[in-house]
This record gives sequence, C-alpha cells and structure tokens, in this order.
Amino acid sequence: MRFSERIGKRQMKVDIQINSMDIELKNSIWNVVYVFLIEPMIKGTLAPKDKNFIKYIWFSFFREPVDQIPFFNSVGIAKELRKRFFGWDYLEVYDFIDFLASSENLPFSSLRFTQACNNVLERELSAYRFVSGQLAPITNKVEISEIEKAISDSIDNNLKGVNIHLTNALDKLSDKKNPDYRNSIKESISAVESICQQITGESNAELGKTIKKLKDKFPIHSALEQGFIKLYGWTSDGDGIRHAMMEESNLDQEDALYMLVSCSAFINYLITKTNKFGIEIK
Repeated sequence: MRFSERIGKRQMKVDIQINSMDIELKNSIWNVVYVFLIEPMIKGTLAPKDKNFIKYIWFSFFREPVDQIPFFNSVGIAKELRKRFFGWDYLEVYDFIDFLASSENLPFSSLRFTQACNNVLERELSAYRFVSGQLAPITNKVEISEIEKAISDSIDNNLKGVNIHLTNALDKLSDKKNPDYRNSIKESISAVESICQQITGESNAELGKTIKKLKDKFPIHSALEQGFIKLYGWTSDGDGIRHAMMEESNLDQEDALYMLVSCSAFINYLITKTNKFGIEIK
C-alpha cells in the first residue's frame, strides 16, 4: 500500500481486473493457449483434426476466408495467431478463450484447458472465471466500489480500526505472489466487529453481541442482523476465537472476495445509518 493510501490522503484502489487486462494477465493467458494449442501444432505435423480446428477458428471466430490460412505452415499459423492475440483488447482475449473452451472437436481437453485458465485468472486477479465451461464474471464494478467506499469512508468517520482491517484484508487478497485468503477473511469480519464495537461502545464485545445491540441505536432488520451473526459464526467458535475456519482447506479467492465485499457493504450501511440518526462514533 502506498503511503498516501495508508494515511487516507489517496483512495485505495482495488486491483481486481474488470474492464482491463495488464500485460502479466495477457501473457499468462497466452501461455495457456500456447501450451494447449500452439506448441503441439509446431512440434508435430498438422494432423487432419488440427487442420479442421484451425479452419474452424478462421471460419467461426475470425469469420474470414479459410483459403487464406497457411495450412501447411504451422509456424506461420502460430505467428498469425500470436500477432492477433497481442493486438486484441481484453474483451477479444476473453472472447477467444471462451470460444476455445466451448468449441467441439477440440484437439485438447476442454476441462484441462479451463482449469489452466482459471489458475492464471485467479493468480493475476482477473474478475472472470470459467464456470461449467463458460467464462463468467465473479465480481462487478458495484462490488468493487463498495470496498473502495468503505475504505475511504472509514477514514472520514473516525474508524481507524475499520480502515486498518479492511486495508489488511485487501492487501492479503490482492497479493499476487503470496495471497492469504484465510487471513483476508478474518480481517474482513474483524472490520465489521470493529465498527460495531465503536457504535455500541462495547470495545471488548464479540460481533454477535454488538450486532444485537445495534438495535438500541437505530432500526435494523432482523434478517440482516441474523445474516451477519451467522456469517460471523463461520469465522468463529463459541468463544469468539477465530480458528474454526482454520479447519477449512478449500478457502480461495472467491471466498475472500465475497467476505470483503459483504463486510464492506455492511460497513457502508452502518456508516450511513449512524450519520442519518446523528450517532457520534467514538
């Protein structure tokens, strides 16, 4: 995190790539395409099924004359595909790998291809994943804005603890080299606990207790109250010590992102409520 972001002078940005694709992400996707499609074509002779699939790409994806394909020059085909790929914007790249994954008569395993793509999409913080063979968004601009707003408004509303927990959660989620999804989740729920403690004045109380006491300050729907109490239960044991989820072995980016978005949205809701009812947060 930059110094200006740490002291609240510059809004912290969420690095998940929704409407863009940096060079690391594009390179990574190309490497998957190269391993599954290009390299086997260059190393071996073009078998009839490979020729037919290349023709299918030109016919159905490029929609260009198939008699312009350098059929008997695998190196030429590879160069042409590479030139086009690195000239595309992010949407065209996603269109291409989505087309490959959903194509019939693939010269490689569609399942292995989508798994390899998902590995690099997660590593490079793409906002998209293959789900049941189709590329789909796992987050959107509204969700990202909730995170950024909660981080920014926590500074403006004297919520230093909330800000620290949220920025820690985002840092642990966004670390490309060593993401820590489990502790990102813990930081997200700790941010909610921190704001509830400040609103209720119960500085040492666990989240379940403080959420119930929020109704003494302003109306809160029982379904919303119970929803966060249950969500807290996922991250805590009966004593409020967060180690129950340490037994989980399959926590991933989607889990951590869901928690960060959900907790940020709830924090934004609580800030709005306190401002509306003139409640001073100490």
